[in-house]
Amino acid sequence: MKNRMSITAKYITALAALLLIAVLFFPMWKIELSAPQYPEGLELRIYPHKLGGDVEVVNGLNHYIGMRTLHTRDFVEFIVLPWIFGILSFFGLLSIVINRRWFMLLWAGFFFLFAIVAMVDFYRWEYNYGHNLDPAAPIQVPGMSYQPPLIGFKQLLNFGAYSIPDTGGWIFIAAGLLIAYAAFNEIRNIRKPSPKMALAISCALLFCLASCNNGPQPIKFNTDVCDHCKMTITDPKFGGELITKKGKIYRFDDVQCLSGFIQAGDAKKDEIGKIYLLDYNNKGILLDASTCTLLKSNELRSPMGGDLAAFGSTESAAAQQKIFNGILTSWNEIQK
Repeated sequence: MKNRMSITAKYITALAALLLIAVLFFPMWKIELSAPQYPEGLELRIYPHKLGGDVEVVNGLNHYIGMRTLHTRDFVEFIVLPWIFGILSFFGLLSIVINRRWFMLLWAGFFFLFAIVAMVDFYRWEYNYGHNLDPAAPIQVPGMSYQPPLIGFKQLLNFGAYSIPDTGGWIFIAAGLLIAYAAFNEIRNIRKPSPKMALAISCALLFCLASCNNGPQPIKFNTDVCDHCKMTITDPKFGGELITKKGKIYRFDDVQCLSGFIQAGDAKKDEIGKIYLLDYNNKGILLDASTCTLLKSNELRSPMGGDLAAFGSTESAAAQQKIFNGILTSWNEIQK
């Protein structure tokens, strides 16, 4: 009896195996491209068996910068992936029939090995795709590569590239979480973890959570361009950042530009994650817009005439108010 799977593990394994079959019917990954000339954006969708989305448009753009054109027939992965998902699903169900804990754990190990190999292979493809360029391409930028991000956002010339799991990818992740949960419980049934082991696992989880940072990123002054007025950001006392819930970052050289960007609908309010403003007293430091105090004064002379400065405390803002003869306000107030 000790070597048999628990009832909970059986149900979870069955659900995970069925989810692996469901993955075959949805795109697993997508790369979104945004640029001024494509206001609605472009999408490249990666299914287990084919490429989808705006493939032809992307291929047309690739020609100009020397990147390879994309065709389903060029990827052996699209032949083997459906088989791998089918085999993984079959052996998951087989582990329930055999009803042996060791078989289920072996299956879980192969699943996670496949997940790691798949991500490494995807990164390798992205690297080759972005670095192996045609030397005779019409547009050439010395030292420039066009490797898409493995996950998250990356700026590629005037295109913003955002890479994220699609529906099939989220289903695959859900299956992985279920398998991990079932395997963890089966291992725990074999041997209860010691207090030291439990503490180590807890610390590792806390470290992973702390590493998932969606906070502000330093602005590169005299290099970064304002996403609203398209001027180079030069003054470290004014401006800020808007970070979407997906992690995409927009930078601005003036609080007025940031506010105008939102009011123009360039960033939908339900997609906005966090907003940060540059600290007037500490050059280059970004403050949470919801907690800082703003000073409005025509004497501040900010780059685009917004004449708004942010401070980390009401006291520091009041001290500058005596110099610039302005009024104290907040981010929420100027958005009304």
